Amino acid sequence: MTNILGFFRRLRKDEKGATAIEYGLLAALIAVGIIGAVSSLKDGLVGTFGDVTAELGAADGDEPEEPVVEE
Repeated sequence: MTNILGFFRRLRKDEKGATAIEYGLLAALIAVGIIGAVSSLKDGLVGTFGDVTAELGAADGDEPEEPVVEE
């Protein structure tokens, strides 16, 4: 019984696992931030490239096309 209690005491004092979990949570938070930033930039870039495509088509003498916006 003493060995089991000693094991749990050592386990409670050991902080290596807690540090690894903190780094994992930090990495996940950074990943969520990057995904959010890229998602918000995507809409702006799709619109910008659609406008450029329409202008290039108009410069060639073609009918200007409506920009394609994916949702």
